[in-house]
Amino acid sequence: MNYTVEEKEAFMREALREAEIALEHDEIPIGCVIVKDGEIIGRGHNAREELQRAVMHAEIMAIENANLSEESWRLLDCTLFVTIEPCVMCSGAIGLARIPNVVYGAKNQKFGAAGSLYDILTDERLNHRVEVETGVLESECAAIMQDFFRNRRKK
Repeated sequence: MNYTVEEKEAFMREALREAEIALEHDEIPIGCVIVKDGEIIGRGHNAREELQRAVMHAEIMAIENANLSEESWRLLDCTLFVTIEPCVMCSGAIGLARIPNVVYGAKNQKFGAAGSLYDILTDERLNHRVEVETGVLESECAAIMQDFFRNRRKK
C-alpha cells in the first residue's frame, strides 16, 4: 500500500461517511470504500434492513459497486478501506475479488475474520492472501459502533 498516513485517514473518513448513511437508516454503522490509483471506485454501507438482503454488508456493496466501475470481477491494484474488521463472509468476498490490500479501523472481537476470531485474509492455505493494516482512525470507527449499540440498548 503506497498511501501516506494522511491519505489513509482521508479514505477512512470517506468510509465513515458511508457508515453515517447506514446509521441514518438505523443500520449497524459500517462503511467501506475501495480505492484504485488514488480514486474511490466503490462505496458501500450496511443495508440489510433497508434492502432486506442478508448479504448487504458494506464490503459486499462496495465490491459490487467497484466491479461495475471496473467492468471486472477482479479488483487488482485496489485497497479496501472499511471502518470495522471484515466478517467471514466479507473476508471471503475480498479474497474472491482478488483485492490485495485491506485497511480497517477497529477490530470486531465477536465476528472479525481479519485477525480477531479468524484470519482468513492472510491464511496461507488459501490461494489469495491480502495485506492487512489495522487501526486507521480506530477510535472514531469504534465510537460510531459503540454509540449505535449503546443507543439500541436504551431503546
